[in-house]
Amino acid sequence: MTERQYPAYPTSLGDSDADSITVLGHDLAADLMGQVSFGELAFWLVTQRRPTREQVRVFEAVLVALAEHGFTPTAIAARLTYLSAPDSVQGALAAGLLGGGSRFLGVTEDCGAFLAAALAAAGDLPAADDDAGWDEIARRAVRQAREAGRFVPGLGHPVHKVTDPRTPVLFRIADEEGLRGPYLRLWAAVGRVHPEVLGRTLPLNGAGTCGAALADLGLPVELLRGFALLARTAGLLGHLAEERWRPVGMDIYLGVDRNTDYQAP
Repeated sequence: MTERQYPAYPTSLGDSDADSITVLGHDLAADLMGQVSFGELAFWLVTQRRPTREQVRVFEAVLVALAEHGFTPTAIAARLTYLSAPDSVQGALAAGLLGGGSRFLGVTEDCGAFLAAALAAAGDLPAADDDAGWDEIARRAVRQAREAGRFVPGLGHPVHKVTDPRTPVLFRIADEEGLRGPYLRLWAAVGRVHPEVLGRTLPLNGAGTCGAALADLGLPVELLRGFALLARTAGLLGHLAEERWRPVGMDIYLGVDRNTDYQAP
């Protein structure tokens, strides 16, 4: 009886044998545990290049900015799922993460994609200090979005009506680390020019700014939502922990159930 032959499945991420675990070409136990932060490792796993100290600071600032924002729909979904199935932490976390879309969390990727398209259409980019040049690219992109009947992702916030407190901090950290690239420059220009196109002033929200910052780090635009979900997992786990000792899920459920206004179809 001949031994079955299997195809090769190449990976540069991780492997293990009886005595060791290798991750990204390093011994996990000897070289990585206690030596690198989780944020550094997450960046490294996606790019397969070790980030610089400056990149880690910006990246982890983004993760902190996106981790928790109160009783959002994603948090409520996680808490109610945990109420219904307290034996399934993974189900509650998954329920919260599945709610990450174009209105909550997903705007991080949507903003990155919006900026990427505008940069690609612009061709040669202005110098870093050419605000007028960046403003013209932004003006064209915002005008095209308006003419197409689309919102500019990352503009406006349901709570922060004037300034999202995360946004100036993210810009500052990127500047301090020398990592304000074309995405953040264009995003800042969107903040400057959109009132003349839209006829009203909206804040650059933190989730959109996170998308620009992540894209400037060279992370794939198509995966930016994944980083928002990575960050929010920590917040959702916090909600589940709090639900154990100070539960509100039952009150949320009963508040809806006891106030149902049934109307005949």
